[in-house]
Amino acid sequence: SDHHHQRHSIDSDRISLLNPPLNDLSPLINLNQDSSSYPLVEFRKSSDSIHIIPTQFKSSNPSNHDPTFSLSNRSSYRPHLITTQLSSSKPPIVYPALLSRVAEAFYSRILLSERVKDGLTYPDCFDGREAVDKIAYIIKTTDRNLALLLGRALDSQKFFHDVTYDHRLRDSPHELYQFKSRLTKNFSNSQIQLSIQSTFNKPISQIQNDLDPLDEEDPQEDEIDNDDEIILPCGVFTLLTDCYSPTCTRDRLCYSIACPRRLEQQARLNLKPKPGLQRSLSTESLTDLKEPGTLWIHSVPQDLVDSVSDTEKKRQEAINECIYTERDFVRALEYLRDFWIKPLQTTNIIPESHRQDFVTQVFWNVLEVLSVNSRLCELLSKRQKAAHLVPQIADIYLDVVPHFEPFVKYGAHQLYGKYEFEQEKDANPTFAKFVDDTERLPESNKLELNAYLTKPTTRLGRYPLLLEVVLKYTPEGHPDKTDIPKVVKMIRELLTRVNVETGKSENRFNLAQLDRQLVFRQGEAVDLRLREEGRELIYKGQLKKRGGGGSDSAELKVYLFDHALLMVKHKNSSKSDNLKVYRKPIPLELLTVTGIGINEESLGGPRSGAQAKKSIINRSTGTSKPTGASNNLNTLVHHQANNKSGFSITFNHLGRKGYSIVLWATTWQARQKWLEKIETRQIEIREQNTVFEMITLSEGFFVGSNKVTCAAPFDNGNRLVFGTESGVYLAFASDLVNSPVRVIEVVNVTQVDVMEEHGILLVLADKALMTFWLDNLDPNDAIGAPKRARKISSNASFFKVGDCLGRKLVCVVKTGSVSSTIKTLEPVSNQHQLSSRAKNKPGLRKIIPGHNDALKVYKEFYIPTESSSVHFLKSKLCIGCNKGFEIVDPETLDTQGLLDPADQSLDFVSKRETVKPIAIFRVEGEFLLCYEDFAFYVNKNGWRARAGWLIQWEGHPIAFALHYPFVLAFESSFIEVRHLDSGALVQVIPGPNIRHLFSESPPSTSAPILAAAARQQNDFSKRRILGSGEYSPNQLALSHGSTSTNISSIIGFRSQIVFSAESKILQLRLKHHPILANSNFNNNSQHSNQFNYSNNQYFINHPNYPSFLLRR
Repeated sequence: SDHHHQRHSIDSDRISLLNPPLNDLSPLINLNQDSSSYPLVEFRKSSDSIHIIPTQFKSSNPSNHDPTFSLSNRSSYRPHLITTQLSSSKPPIVYPALLSRVAEAFYSRILLSERVKDGLTYPDCFDGREAVDKIAYIIKTTDRNLALLLGRALDSQKFFHDVTYDHRLRDSPHELYQFKSRLTKNFSNSQIQLSIQSTFNKPISQIQNDLDPLDEEDPQEDEIDNDDEIILPCGVFTLLTDCYSPTCTRDRLCYSIACPRRLEQQARLNLKPKPGLQRSLSTESLTDLKEPGTLWIHSVPQDLVDSVSDTEKKRQEAINECIYTERDFVRALEYLRDFWIKPLQTTNIIPESHRQDFVTQVFWNVLEVLSVNSRLCELLSKRQKAAHLVPQIADIYLDVVPHFEPFVKYGAHQLYGKYEFEQEKDANPTFAKFVDDTERLPESNKLELNAYLTKPTTRLGRYPLLLEVVLKYTPEGHPDKTDIPKVVKMIRELLTRVNVETGKSENRFNLAQLDRQLVFRQGEAVDLRLREEGRELIYKGQLKKRGGGGSDSAELKVYLFDHALLMVKHKNSSKSDNLKVYRKPIPLELLTVTGIGINEESLGGPRSGAQAKKSIINRSTGTSKPTGASNNLNTLVHHQANNKSGFSITFNHLGRKGYSIVLWATTWQARQKWLEKIETRQIEIREQNTVFEMITLSEGFFVGSNKVTCAAPFDNGNRLVFGTESGVYLAFASDLVNSPVRVIEVVNVTQVDVMEEHGILLVLADKALMTFWLDNLDPNDAIGAPKRARKISSNASFFKVGDCLGRKLVCVVKTGSVSSTIKTLEPVSNQHQLSSRAKNKPGLRKIIPGHNDALKVYKEFYIPTESSSVHFLKSKLCIGCNKGFEIVDPETLDTQGLLDPADQSLDFVSKRETVKPIAIFRVEGEFLLCYEDFAFYVNKNGWRARAGWLIQWEGHPIAFALHYPFVLAFESSFIEVRHLDSGALVQVIPGPNIRHLFSESPPSTSAPILAAAARQQNDFSKRRILGSGEYSPNQLALSHGSTSTNISSIIGFRSQIVFSAESKILQLRLKHHPILANSNFNNNSQHSNQFNYSNNQYFINHPNYPSFLLRR
């Protein structure tokens, strides 16, 4: 009948070795040159003489190939005999006549990437030009037709397929191909539905009269082969076989009439080939041709054709192509309905327990698509039958395209349908037989089911191409001239949505697969949260554990997620597809990557900014160089040619459980891809989660033996004093150009501090504590400065300045192996007295103060243990020692442990033999105790507060700082920033040789006032640091007449946090953006003017500080 009429097409897949190259073929009649027609007649295979034998392989490493080249003996393979086809002087990489060898070499060498065709995105693709190039390279031929023939031999066994299943391999960069993949990963239907239902409702076609709800019963679990094993094509490509006769040569006619070299020998000997022996060669084109009956000119009267212009003929041909391809598409969907859906619903091919669920999952809402497109096809056909010259078609599309929503739903679910189909086919022999029988029916055109299941999405991508051809030949002023662009815009918006939803669906599906496959080592299980909504797989690939070839180059699968890096190794089991986690996953915040090795440096290879060890410190301070390859192409070529061992990538996992591993990429480009993907994602994370930003105070000055060991800011952070191994330096924070100036020449400075209100500088150098008057510091007399110092103590281990009992105290600690002596001192004079004396007797400023004690002894006491830190409470001192934190009353000198031994919830600390307390901070009536391994809260009675609240530090911190509402832990390779309320890790600041230089513990003050003080201090520092002005050494002296007042000066603490990283001195500053007290740090939070902390509400209005909400 007309409804099932099939157009005959010329067999475009037959090819002759004598045909000209593809780019020399004359243009064809098809108006839609970029699109492919839908062949309804099976093409004759170009590999009819191939003998098919199924085979499998597990390794794609070419180094693992069997060295034999022929079916019998390697010695029988003589590449020099193959001269017509294999014109290259180099022997083929593998024996070209064996399809399995060629397929394995092709699979291991072709590069896959994400490509776009007809507006749709396809992952893991290669184009036809690349395929022919790679095959020609493998068999070492310059004859692209020969390589194309061999590629079609692989294609004929479904080794790979066109992404739209429309045609065979073509030597074109516009045609995309994918390897045949398997998705059977033994998920349960309920597992899939959890992912599906989060985005889509049940899109059951109304035409089916409401199918039953999805069956939630799990299908039977079956073990399958791992997904690394793919079925290789197998057979002999006779065009490239060697002759079996050992006496066959190029210059003598072989006695065998089946000799594949016979034509070549006859040509050499100028012999006329006998008719019985002449090979039949096809002279037909490789490109599809329009056959009579499909063109508009063949369907209308000839006098009408002669009466219209050539432009109108082309327009009518384009309209005709839109209509008949729509008719073909509807027939394809009717085929699905009549030969697949109905039989599966009405027979017992699928068990009744999950029959309806299976049909729904595989075919989803394809009948809704059929309903919409049947209407479109009907309208177009009526328009065509109404007149030989179709006046317009855009109005029909404008009416129907708004109802194309089923295409989006179908495209998003297509992957799940393919998975269900393959799983049932593997588990159900009856269904497998039904599939085989149905695909052999004449109505199927010998196309597999997947070819029809992809038609809805590929058809949507064809509409813009077809309509744009119509638009091209539509005259100005015609209604279609303005309506077609509207239609194309609507369809492209749908394509964008299809790509987005399909990407989400594929990502969700792949992550669920991976989550099920992962097998951790005992005791190392980690919840990667791969099934969380929004989780994303950014990049994946294979890297070798060691460079070079052979058995020592086993490959690892490496996955880059949006939050972590995972390395796995496939378990070599035919009954399992599990992935064994090779090393502990690395959070991206704790990952540093280097991409160059010793061998590569010796070769002079390219090195980019991403390959040098970098950190956020480099990027934050504007010193990093952009990532990119060297511009020297000759260097790159030399580098790649000589570095046969591979290209190394070193992954470093920062922290106490960290490690370092070197993996190898096969190409320089592959390594660059990894480095770029990782760096891009890390930058995104840091931009989203940046709590503290960094300001460079000094760079490149304190290097070598003059490294900074300590620092202290004063004058509201406008000036800083630095202690080094060669003396004490002063600098303006706002002067980033001029170098710091040395004001005291003394060796081995380990600690400095400033008692600004008293005008005193304290310096601990070579275990001797000295005091200097700030007024006396003269950069022109640094050598004489020690003579004006007052020595306070010798053999001192460290000192600490703070407030206790309403006094400003200095605690000097002398630590021994079994005991510690602590001397507390207080200032003799106050700031006002010093200022008056300096003004009245300016000539004696350098003489008189030097002979007066700046500090006097307040109390001195002894502790029978080694002390490591001193902390000031309101009326007590807290000493960190080997036993933990000890509380000392400065007045009575009574000592007791901070933790109450009656609290059994603290046994994890009190019963631990080795515990190192480092810092204590008072936060809203509670105490945050920071140890080397963990941190927790206690109340004023020494009992555990906030039960269950515990921070396990990622690194080995040696110093801590508190900047409300965050606590910072410093170790040599990174700084971790955690929220005081939730304990969540909100930022990681990596850097080389990090050293904490200064931070001051804030006093016991209410949280909102403390936060406002810290913010105002940051704002003031920012204004001063970014300000400009000429440098003068005389400005280094402190001006005691300053009258600036702010919250920080009222509560009396310095909020600056200063640290060093290699030759840089940096200061942390709180970034101005809302902060959430939870583990999922994001920028989508609602701004609020309210602090919610400990059930108390406070309101703060500050013009330069966006307020933020804290939730316990």
